[in-house]
Amino acid sequence: MARRLSRTLAGCATALAILCALPAWAFDTQARAAFVLDLKTGTVLLAKRADEQMPPASMSKLMTLYLAFEAVKTGRLSLEERLPVSAHAMSYGGSTMFLDTTDRIKVRDLLRGIIVLSGNDACAVIAEALSPSGTEAGFAELMTQRAQQLGMTNSHFVNASGWPAPGHVMSMRDLVLLATHLYNDFPEFYPMFSETTFEFDGRAAQNVSNRNPLLALGIGADGLKTGHTEEAGYGLVGSAQQGDRRVIFAITGLDSAAARSRESEAIVNWAFRQFAEKTVVKAGRTLASASVFLGAEDSVPLVTEKDVTMLVPVSGPGQLEAEAVYTGPLEAPIAKGQQLGELIIRPAGLPEARVPLVAAQAVDRGGIIKRVTAVAQTLMARFGGGSAPEAM
Repeated sequence: MARRLSRTLAGCATALAILCALPAWAFDTQARAAFVLDLKTGTVLLAKRADEQMPPASMSKLMTLYLAFEAVKTGRLSLEERLPVSAHAMSYGGSTMFLDTTDRIKVRDLLRGIIVLSGNDACAVIAEALSPSGTEAGFAELMTQRAQQLGMTNSHFVNASGWPAPGHVMSMRDLVLLATHLYNDFPEFYPMFSETTFEFDGRAAQNVSNRNPLLALGIGADGLKTGHTEEAGYGLVGSAQQGDRRVIFAITGLDSAAARSRESEAIVNWAFRQFAEKTVVKAGRTLASASVFLGAEDSVPLVTEKDVTMLVPVSGPGQLEAEAVYTGPLEAPIAKGQQLGELIIRPAGLPEARVPLVAAQAVDRGGIIKRVTAVAQTLMARFGGGSAPEAM
Protein backbone atom coordinates (compact mmCIF):
# COMPACT_ATOMS: atom_id res chain seq x y z
CA MET A 1 0.00 0.00 0.00
CA ALA A 2 1.07 3.61 -0.45
CA ARG A 3 2.74 5.09 2.61
CA ARG A 4 2.84 8.84 3.26
CA LEU A 5 5.22 10.55 5.64
CA SER A 6 4.51 14.25 6.03
CA ARG A 7 7.57 16.41 6.53
CA THR A 8 8.19 20.10 7.04
CA LEU A 9 11.43 21.13 5.45
CA ALA A 10 13.04 23.61 7.81
CA GLY A 11 16.41 24.84 8.94
CA CYS A 12 17.25 26.91 5.86
CA ALA A 13 16.19 30.25 4.52
CA THR A 14 14.76 28.69 1.36
CA ALA A 15 11.88 26.94 3.11
CA LEU A 16 8.29 28.23 3.23
CA ALA A 17 5.10 27.41 5.04
CA ILE A 18 1.74 26.77 3.43
CA LEU A 19 -0.43 29.86 3.62
CA CYS A 20 -4.15 30.22 3.02
CA ALA A 21 -6.42 30.96 0.06
CA LEU A 22 -4.93 33.93 -1.83
CA PRO A 23 -1.23 34.51 -1.05
CA ALA A 24 0.06 38.06 -1.10
CA TRP A 25 2.20 37.28 -4.16
CA ALA A 26 -0.74 36.18 -6.34
CA PHE A 27 -1.26 38.29 -9.46
CA ASP A 28 -4.81 39.37 -10.24
CA THR A 29 -4.62 39.86 -13.99
CA GLN A 30 -7.16 41.92 -15.87
CA ALA A 31 -6.65 39.79 -18.98
CA ARG A 32 -9.51 37.56 -20.10
CA ALA A 33 -7.07 34.65 -20.16
CA ALA A 34 -3.42 34.31 -19.22
CA PHE A 35 -0.59 31.83 -18.77
CA VAL A 36 2.81 32.65 -17.25
CA LEU A 37 5.73 30.19 -17.23
CA ASP A 38 9.18 30.33 -15.67
CA LEU A 39 11.17 28.57 -18.38
CA LYS A 40 14.20 27.47 -16.37
CA THR A 41 12.28 25.60 -13.68
CA GLY A 42 9.12 24.89 -15.67
CA THR A 43 7.06 26.52 -12.91
CA VAL A 44 3.61 27.76 -13.88
CA LEU A 45 3.28 31.11 -12.11
CA LEU A 46 -0.19 32.00 -13.36
CA ALA A 47 -2.94 30.18 -15.23
CA LYS A 48 -6.28 31.87 -15.92
CA ARG A 49 -8.60 30.17 -18.43
CA ALA A 50 -5.30 28.94 -19.85
CA ASP A 51 -6.72 25.97 -21.79
CA GLU A 52 -9.79 27.66 -23.27
CA GLN A 53 -9.84 28.02 -27.05
CA MET A 54 -9.99 31.70 -28.00
CA PRO A 55 -9.36 33.76 -31.15
CA PRO A 56 -5.62 34.50 -31.04
CA ALA A 57 -5.55 37.29 -33.64
CA SER A 58 -2.01 37.97 -34.90
CA MET A 59 -0.43 35.95 -32.10
CA SER A 60 -1.14 32.89 -34.25
CA LYS A 61 1.44 34.25 -36.72
CA LEU A 62 3.95 32.56 -34.41
CA MET A 63 2.84 29.21 -35.82
CA THR A 64 3.45 30.43 -39.37
CA LEU A 65 6.89 31.59 -38.28
CA TYR A 66 7.62 28.23 -36.66
CA LEU A 67 6.92 26.39 -39.91
CA ALA A 68 8.88 28.96 -41.90
CA PHE A 69 11.89 28.63 -39.58
CA GLU A 70 11.69 24.85 -39.90
CA ALA A 71 11.63 25.14 -43.68
CA VAL A 72 14.72 27.34 -43.71
CA LYS A 73 16.55 25.09 -41.27
CA THR A 74 15.83 21.98 -43.35
CA GLY A 75 16.62 23.68 -46.66
CA ARG A 76 13.10 23.85 -48.10
CA LEU A 77 13.45 27.63 -48.12
CA SER A 78 16.50 29.88 -48.12
CA LEU A 79 16.62 33.33 -46.55
CA GLU A 80 17.73 34.92 -49.82
CA GLU A 81 15.11 33.13 -51.94
CA ARG A 82 12.53 35.46 -53.51
CA LEU A 83 8.86 34.46 -53.40
CA PRO A 84 6.04 35.74 -55.63
CA VAL A 85 3.05 37.64 -54.28
CA SER A 86 -0.34 36.29 -55.33
CA ALA A 87 -3.51 38.28 -55.79
CA HIS A 88 -4.84 36.51 -52.69
CA ALA A 89 -1.88 37.67 -50.59
CA MET A 90 -2.16 41.20 -51.97
CA SER A 91 -5.86 41.32 -51.09
CA TYR A 92 -5.25 41.28 -47.32
CA GLY A 93 -6.05 44.38 -45.31
CA GLY A 94 -5.14 45.22 -41.74
CA SER A 95 -1.43 45.21 -40.97
CA THR A 96 0.50 44.65 -44.18
CA MET A 97 3.81 45.20 -45.97
CA PHE A 98 1.84 46.75 -48.86
CA LEU A 99 2.95 44.00 -51.23
CA ASP A 100 1.57 43.68 -54.75
CA THR A 101 1.64 41.07 -57.49
CA THR A 102 4.66 42.65 -59.19
CA ASP A 103 6.83 41.89 -56.15
CA ARG A 104 9.18 39.02 -55.50
CA ILE A 105 10.21 39.28 -51.87
CA LYS A 106 13.16 37.72 -50.05
CA VAL A 107 12.21 35.20 -47.40
CA ARG A 108 14.36 37.13 -44.93
CA ASP A 109 12.27 40.26 -45.51
CA LEU A 110 9.01 38.34 -45.29
CA LEU A 111 10.02 36.93 -41.88
CA ARG A 112 10.88 40.39 -40.57
CA GLY A 113 7.69 41.70 -42.13
CA ILE A 114 5.67 39.16 -40.13
CA ILE A 115 7.54 39.67 -36.84
CA VAL A 116 8.00 43.45 -36.81
CA LEU A 117 5.21 44.69 -39.07
CA SER A 118 2.66 41.88 -38.44
CA GLY A 119 2.16 41.65 -42.19
CA ASN A 120 -0.91 39.63 -43.12
CA ASP A 121 0.18 39.66 -46.76
CA ALA A 122 3.63 38.34 -45.84
CA CYS A 123 2.01 35.42 -43.98
CA ALA A 124 0.00 34.50 -47.07
CA VAL A 125 3.12 34.57 -49.28
CA ILE A 126 4.97 32.21 -46.92
CA ALA A 127 1.88 30.02 -46.59
CA GLU A 128 1.39 29.56 -50.32
CA ALA A 129 5.09 28.73 -50.77
CA LEU A 130 5.01 25.96 -48.14
CA SER A 131 1.46 24.67 -48.56
CA PRO A 132 1.08 21.14 -49.96
CA SER A 133 -1.72 22.49 -52.16
CA GLY A 134 -0.20 25.89 -52.85
CA THR A 135 -3.05 27.56 -50.96
CA GLU A 136 -3.25 29.33 -47.63
CA ALA A 137 -6.00 26.94 -46.56
CA GLY A 138 -3.70 23.99 -47.22
CA PHE A 139 -0.99 25.63 -45.14
CA ALA A 140 -3.47 26.17 -42.30
CA GLU A 141 -4.11 22.43 -42.23
CA LEU A 142 -0.35 21.90 -42.01
CA MET A 143 -0.21 24.40 -39.13
CA THR A 144 -2.86 22.46 -37.22
CA GLN A 145 -1.12 19.13 -37.78
CA ARG A 146 2.26 20.47 -36.65
CA ALA A 147 0.70 22.14 -33.63
CA GLN A 148 -0.77 18.82 -32.53
CA GLN A 149 2.65 17.21 -32.89
CA LEU A 150 4.12 19.90 -30.64
CA GLY A 151 1.50 19.20 -27.97
CA MET A 152 -0.72 22.20 -28.72
CA THR A 153 -3.99 20.36 -28.25
CA ASN A 154 -6.23 23.43 -28.12
CA SER A 155 -5.13 25.04 -31.38
CA HIS A 156 -6.80 24.97 -34.77
CA PHE A 157 -5.91 27.19 -37.70
CA VAL A 158 -7.94 28.42 -40.65
CA ASN A 159 -5.40 30.87 -42.07
CA ALA A 160 -1.77 31.88 -41.65
CA SER A 161 -2.23 35.34 -40.17
CA GLY A 162 -4.88 35.17 -37.48
CA TRP A 163 -7.39 37.03 -39.65
CA PRO A 164 -10.78 36.59 -37.90
CA ALA A 165 -12.40 33.33 -39.00
CA PRO A 166 -14.70 30.79 -37.32
CA GLY A 167 -12.69 27.91 -35.90
CA HIS A 168 -9.37 29.76 -35.82
CA VAL A 169 -8.48 29.33 -32.13
CA MET A 170 -5.63 28.83 -29.68
CA SER A 171 -5.23 28.65 -25.92
CA MET A 172 -2.86 30.75 -23.85
CA ARG A 173 -1.03 27.60 -22.71
CA ASP A 174 -0.56 26.58 -26.35
CA LEU A 175 0.83 30.00 -27.21
CA VAL A 176 3.38 29.80 -24.40
CA LEU A 177 4.33 26.27 -25.48
CA LEU A 178 4.80 27.53 -29.04
CA ALA A 179 6.89 30.47 -27.84
CA THR A 180 9.03 28.08 -25.82
CA HIS A 181 9.64 25.97 -28.92
CA LEU A 182 10.56 29.06 -30.93
CA TYR A 183 13.08 30.07 -28.28
CA ASN A 184 14.59 26.60 -27.84
CA ASP A 185 14.44 25.29 -31.42
CA PHE A 186 15.57 28.33 -33.39
CA PRO A 187 18.20 30.34 -31.48
CA GLU A 188 19.58 31.54 -34.81
CA PHE A 189 16.29 33.24 -35.70
CA TYR A 190 15.05 34.26 -32.26
CA PRO A 191 16.88 37.65 -32.22
CA MET A 192 14.50 38.82 -34.96
CA PHE A 193 11.78 39.10 -32.32
CA SER A 194 13.63 41.92 -30.56
CA GLU A 195 13.89 44.14 -33.65
CA THR A 196 11.99 47.35 -33.01
CA THR A 197 11.78 48.69 -36.57
CA PHE A 198 11.82 47.38 -40.13
CA GLU A 199 11.59 49.84 -43.00
CA PHE A 200 10.71 47.68 -45.96
CA ASP A 201 11.49 49.29 -49.29
CA GLY A 202 10.32 52.68 -48.01
CA ARG A 203 6.73 51.90 -48.99
CA ALA A 204 5.05 51.59 -45.59
CA ALA A 205 6.05 54.66 -43.61
CA GLN A 206 3.04 54.27 -41.33
CA ASN A 207 3.95 50.66 -40.49
CA VAL A 208 7.62 50.36 -39.56
CA SER A 209 7.55 49.79 -35.78
CA ASN A 210 7.21 46.66 -33.70
CA ARG A 211 4.03 46.91 -31.61
CA ASN A 212 5.51 44.96 -28.68
CA PRO A 213 5.38 47.53 -25.85
CA LEU A 214 7.97 45.73 -23.71
CA LEU A 215 10.97 45.95 -26.03
CA ALA A 216 11.91 49.54 -25.13
CA LEU A 217 11.46 49.26 -21.35
CA GLY A 218 14.84 47.81 -20.38
CA ILE A 219 13.32 44.89 -18.46
CA GLY A 220 14.92 42.11 -20.49
CA ALA A 221 12.08 41.68 -22.99
CA ASP A 222 13.06 40.28 -26.39
CA GLY A 223 9.82 39.00 -27.94
CA LEU A 224 7.45 37.86 -29.22
CA LYS A 225 4.16 38.96 -30.83
CA THR A 226 1.17 41.21 -30.25
CA GLY A 227 -2.35 40.56 -31.46
CA HIS A 228 -5.57 42.51 -31.79
CA THR A 229 -8.98 42.06 -33.33
CA GLU A 230 -12.35 43.31 -32.16
CA GLU A 231 -13.37 39.83 -31.05
CA ALA A 232 -10.06 38.87 -29.39
CA GLY A 233 -9.24 42.19 -27.78
CA TYR A 234 -5.61 43.13 -27.24
CA GLY A 235 -3.11 40.38 -26.49
CA LEU A 236 0.59 39.64 -26.31
CA VAL A 237 2.91 36.68 -26.23
CA GLY A 238 5.87 38.05 -24.29
CA SER A 239 9.29 36.79 -23.28
CA ALA A 240 11.86 38.39 -21.01
CA GLN A 241 15.14 37.34 -19.41
CA GLN A 242 16.76 38.67 -16.26
CA GLY A 243 19.91 36.93 -15.09
CA ASP A 244 19.57 33.21 -15.84
CA ARG A 245 15.78 33.23 -15.55
CA ARG A 246 13.40 33.60 -18.49
CA VAL A 247 9.67 34.18 -18.22
CA ILE A 248 7.32 33.52 -21.14
CA PHE A 249 3.67 34.51 -21.00
CA ALA A 250 0.54 34.95 -23.08
CA ILE A 251 -2.39 37.24 -22.32
CA THR A 252 -5.49 38.18 -24.27
CA GLY A 253 -8.74 40.08 -23.98
CA LEU A 254 -7.46 43.50 -22.83
CA ASP A 255 -9.58 46.45 -23.90
CA SER A 256 -6.84 48.72 -25.27
CA ALA A 257 -3.22 48.83 -26.36
CA ALA A 258 -2.44 50.88 -23.26
CA ALA A 259 -4.01 48.24 -21.01
CA ARG A 260 -2.00 45.54 -22.80
CA SER A 261 1.19 47.51 -22.20
CA ARG A 262 0.48 48.06 -18.50
CA GLU A 263 -0.55 44.45 -17.89
CA SER A 264 2.44 43.00 -19.74
CA GLU A 265 4.95 45.12 -17.86
CA ALA A 266 3.27 44.31 -14.55
CA ILE A 267 3.42 40.56 -15.25
CA VAL A 268 7.13 40.67 -16.07
CA ASN A 269 7.99 42.72 -12.99
CA TRP A 270 5.84 40.51 -10.74
CA ALA A 271 7.32 37.27 -12.10
CA PHE A 272 10.91 38.37 -11.52
CA ARG A 273 10.48 40.33 -8.27
CA GLN A 274 8.14 38.05 -6.36
CA PHE A 275 9.83 34.71 -7.06
CA ALA A 276 13.36 33.42 -6.64
CA GLU A 277 15.10 30.15 -7.39
CA LYS A 278 16.09 28.31 -4.22
CA THR A 279 17.63 24.96 -3.32
CA VAL A 280 15.07 23.45 -0.94
CA VAL A 281 16.56 19.94 -0.53
CA LYS A 282 20.21 18.91 -0.66
CA ALA A 283 21.10 15.70 -2.46
CA GLY A 284 21.69 12.81 -0.10
CA ARG A 285 19.78 14.31 2.82
CA THR A 286 17.63 11.64 4.50
CA LEU A 287 14.00 12.70 4.11
CA ALA A 288 12.27 9.52 5.27
CA SER A 289 13.07 6.00 6.39
CA ALA A 290 11.16 3.16 4.75
CA SER A 291 10.75 -0.22 6.43
CA VAL A 292 12.15 -3.22 4.54
CA PHE A 293 10.66 -6.72 4.58
CA LEU A 294 13.01 -9.73 4.52
CA GLY A 295 16.07 -7.49 4.47
CA ALA A 296 19.42 -7.54 6.24
CA GLU A 297 18.39 -4.10 7.51
CA ASP A 298 14.97 -3.22 8.86
CA SER A 299 14.79 0.09 6.99
CA VAL A 300 16.39 2.11 4.22
CA PRO A 301 16.89 5.91 4.13
CA LEU A 302 15.15 7.74 1.26
CA VAL A 303 17.00 10.62 -0.39
CA THR A 304 17.01 12.66 -3.60
CA GLU A 305 19.81 12.01 -6.08
CA LYS A 306 20.24 15.69 -6.93
CA ASP A 307 19.70 18.98 -5.19
CA VAL A 308 16.06 20.03 -5.52
CA THR A 309 15.84 23.57 -6.83
CA MET A 310 12.49 25.31 -7.07
CA LEU A 311 11.01 28.68 -7.80
CA VAL A 312 9.42 29.96 -4.60
CA PRO A 313 7.91 33.25 -3.39
CA VAL A 314 10.61 35.57 -2.03
CA SER A 315 8.78 36.20 1.27
CA GLY A 316 7.32 33.69 3.68
CA PRO A 317 7.48 32.39 7.25
CA GLY A 318 10.36 29.98 6.61
CA GLN A 319 8.98 26.50 6.03
CA LEU A 320 7.93 24.42 3.07
CA GLU A 321 5.50 21.52 3.46
CA ALA A 322 6.46 18.25 1.82
CA GLU A 323 5.40 14.63 1.86
CA ALA A 324 7.37 11.45 1.18
CA VAL A 325 5.27 8.81 -0.56
CA TYR A 326 6.24 5.22 -1.35
CA THR A 327 4.49 1.90 -1.91
CA GLY A 328 5.18 -0.59 0.88
CA PRO A 329 6.15 -2.96 2.17
CA LEU A 330 9.52 -2.74 0.41
CA GLU A 331 11.06 -6.15 -0.10
CA ALA A 332 14.78 -6.81 -0.13
CA PRO A 333 17.05 -6.85 -1.99
CA ILE A 334 17.16 -3.10 -2.69
CA ALA A 335 19.89 -1.49 -4.78
CA LYS A 336 21.50 1.80 -3.87
CA GLY A 337 19.93 4.52 -6.04
CA GLN A 338 16.80 2.45 -6.76
CA GLN A 339 13.72 4.68 -6.99
CA LEU A 340 11.33 3.77 -4.22
CA GLY A 341 8.93 6.71 -4.03
CA GLU A 342 8.40 10.44 -4.49
CA LEU A 343 8.86 13.60 -2.53
CA ILE A 344 5.82 15.84 -3.05
CA ILE A 345 6.59 19.50 -2.32
CA ARG A 346 3.75 22.00 -2.10
CA PRO A 347 4.78 25.66 -2.36
CA ALA A 348 2.01 28.03 -1.38
CA GLY A 349 0.16 29.37 -4.39
CA LEU A 350 2.13 27.27 -6.91
CA PRO A 351 1.70 23.80 -8.39
CA GLU A 352 3.15 20.94 -6.37
CA ALA A 353 6.47 19.45 -7.43
CA ARG A 354 7.24 15.72 -7.48
CA VAL A 355 10.82 14.53 -7.09
CA PRO A 356 11.99 10.87 -7.17
CA LEU A 357 13.12 9.38 -3.85
CA VAL A 358 15.81 6.73 -4.06
CA ALA A 359 17.50 4.34 -1.66
CA ALA A 360 20.50 5.93 0.02
CA GLN A 361 22.12 2.51 0.44
CA ALA A 362 21.78 -1.07 -0.68
CA VAL A 363 19.85 -3.53 1.47
CA ASP A 364 20.62 -7.21 0.92
CA ARG A 365 18.23 -10.03 1.66
CA GLY A 366 18.33 -11.12 5.28
CA GLY A 367 19.74 -14.45 6.43
CA ILE A 368 17.60 -17.58 6.51
CA ILE A 369 16.75 -17.21 10.20
CA LYS A 370 15.63 -13.61 9.78
CA ARG A 371 13.55 -14.45 6.73
CA VAL A 372 11.85 -17.40 8.45
CA THR A 373 11.14 -15.27 11.50
CA ALA A 374 9.64 -12.46 9.41
CA VAL A 375 7.43 -14.85 7.45
CA ALA A 376 6.29 -16.54 10.66
CA GLN A 377 5.39 -13.21 12.23
CA THR A 378 3.46 -12.25 9.12
CA LEU A 379 1.48 -15.51 9.12
CA MET A 380 0.73 -15.21 12.84
CA ALA A 381 -0.51 -11.66 12.33
CA ARG A 382 -2.69 -12.71 9.43
CA PHE A 383 -4.23 -15.83 10.93
CA GLY A 384 -3.57 -15.71 14.65
CA GLY A 385 -3.97 -12.10 15.65
CA GLY A 386 -0.28 -11.42 16.32
CA SER A 387 1.63 -8.36 15.23
CA ALA A 388 3.35 -8.33 11.86
CA PRO A 389 6.58 -6.47 11.20
CA GLU A 390 5.93 -2.79 10.60
CA ALA A 391 5.90 -2.02 6.86
CA MET A 392 5.38 1.69 7.04
